Amino acid sequence: MAEEEKDEAPEPKKKSPIVLIVALVVVGLLLATGIAFFVSKMAVESATADSGETGRHGDPGVFIKLGDAKEGILVNVGGARSSKYLKAGIVLEMNPGKKDNLTEAGTLKPEAEARIMDTTMQFLRATKIEDFDATKQDDLKKQLKDLLNSTLGAGSVYDVYVTSFLLQ
Repeated sequence: MAEEEKDEAPEPKKKSPIVLIVALVVVGLLLATGIAFFVSKMAVESATADSGETGRHGDPGVFIKLGDAKEGILVNVGGARSSKYLKAGIVLEMNPGKKDNLTEAGTLKPEAEARIMDTTMQFLRATKIEDFDATKQDDLKKQLKDLLNSTLGAGSVYDVYVTSFLLQ
């Protein structure tokens, strides 16, 4: 009788292969959705950084024109014995988060303006005539930006724009 009871014991039920397939499909879809979300997020962040939108600095900058509002900056360049003059319109994109340089109204504080003009004039006067070539303009702007950031504090100037340029 013991043998009969063993034979009559119910066999463990096998799980249906359909349930296993459905579970694998659901897990695969969740994994694919997560990967697609991550890839699309990275693509959007990369496109925003490449397009030069405000994401580049985190917040839009404050634009400040150097020198006279109409004339810009007029300075002799090429050394003390040179008779060359530069008339340029230079606009700085300032970091609005640096409250030690800007007022609440978005204008330069007098001490920051004095430091900026002094640094800019010294830089332009010390630059050789050959360095004012149009092919070297981006390098000059980067040098001026780096010099101003070292004077005002790191991250104070986002960018330098040249709006007019006359060398004679």
